[in-house]
Amino acid sequence: MTVTALPDSALRQRADGATITAFFVVALMIIPARMVLRGLPLSLTLADVIALTLGLCWLLAHFSAGLSMAKGRSPVRTSVFVYLTAMLATYGYATWGYLPADELNLTDHALVLILAHVGLALLICDGVRGVDRLNLLLKVLVVMGAVVSVVGACQFILAWDPTRLLELPILRYTSEDSFVLERSEFRRVAATMGHPIEFGVVCAMLLPLAAHFGFRARENGEPQWRWWTCAALIGAGLMFSVSRSAMLGIIGVGAILFFGWSAKQRKTVILVSLGFLVAMRLLVPGLVSAIWGLFANFGSDDSIRYRLHDYAIAGHEITKHFWLGRGVSTWYAPKHQVFDNQYILSTLEAGVIGVASIVAMFVVAMYSGLRARFLSADPATRDLGLTLTACLVVPLIGAATFDLLSFATVTGLSFLLIGAAGSLLRSVRAATNLRAGSPADPPSV
Repeated sequence: MTVTALPDSALRQRADGATITAFFVVALMIIPARMVLRGLPLSLTLADVIALTLGLCWLLAHFSAGLSMAKGRSPVRTSVFVYLTAMLATYGYATWGYLPADELNLTDHALVLILAHVGLALLICDGVRGVDRLNLLLKVLVVMGAVVSVVGACQFILAWDPTRLLELPILRYTSEDSFVLERSEFRRVAATMGHPIEFGVVCAMLLPLAAHFGFRARENGEPQWRWWTCAALIGAGLMFSVSRSAMLGIIGVGAILFFGWSAKQRKTVILVSLGFLVAMRLLVPGLVSAIWGLFANFGSDDSIRYRLHDYAIAGHEITKHFWLGRGVSTWYAPKHQVFDNQYILSTLEAGVIGVASIVAMFVVAMYSGLRARFLSADPATRDLGLTLTACLVVPLIGAATFDLLSFATVTGLSFLLIGAAGSLLRSVRAATNLRAGSPADPPSV
């Protein structure tokens, strides 16, 4: 008797790492970042609780061989473990001696969030199996980015804040600060996020993914308008944030993508970008000029001077706890001087070892994306590897212009993309090993 195997598309897809992580994406992007769950001893958002659950799922799944959790070594997983070890060492060093009660509570809270973010990255790296499932997760992320951009457009154009409709009984605001600020006679909007800078940086991280799916849909003969609509909305959100950090991030994205894109893709993006800027100039007079002024007046900008004047204070404080820092989240406003630079803040709080582990984690994730591009023969997978690398450049740039890891949405998105780069490399290696007749996953060590 001959048994004909059904194609994978004919089999029912059961819930996996991509499915449960999609719930995290919705909670992270849609629920306002300042809204936390009621009745908990710590201020945790719904996304934080889901991320902690994902970490627990990752841990428990590794006790079983039948839950489709990837085994074996991974550069991203190793770098995340190194980061976690460095943060635990910092926590132990900080709490070994005396800490004021307020700083002790904050560093305890920070440790819980670190565990949540690590669990998120590991679950995606090991639990999202296959490029198709990874694409599903990233498509959900792009759609949620477009939805959030619509919220930002309502705040910018209509002066109406839809986030007030999300005040659910189980949630409470940690602060009543406005989601809308002012700059150059324009509203600076944060959408559902903690600050307009964060909103702009998140849009800069998502825009390459929207463009990637737009190009892929066109090449596959599928409807592409939905992805280019998402790209337009996310691009508009980036503009409405009126953020220098976002613009620097998108410049970094362009530098990466233009080296890897085909001449046709470059030409398309240049023409579309010019058309988009013309449309923004006509629809919102003065906005493009205001954003240009952020760079034209770089030398006389008050925000730039404010960021530079406190470096001497930072240097003095860093020398007190050079290697392991004084404790994550123990340096906070208004008790201490604000440093709008994550590299300086992380060096002060986590020491040289801590900040090196953070940078290394991003660099390893970018390497994984490029390595997947090198190993794969599939054009779509190769382009996805390049796109993830470009996305991860944005937080590395943004960390130099604001305290990036102090904001929940951009931090969660960063760890999600780190895990996505690890998942992509795993999938490409599994496919390569399968073609070569080797096991899909190397033995664990």
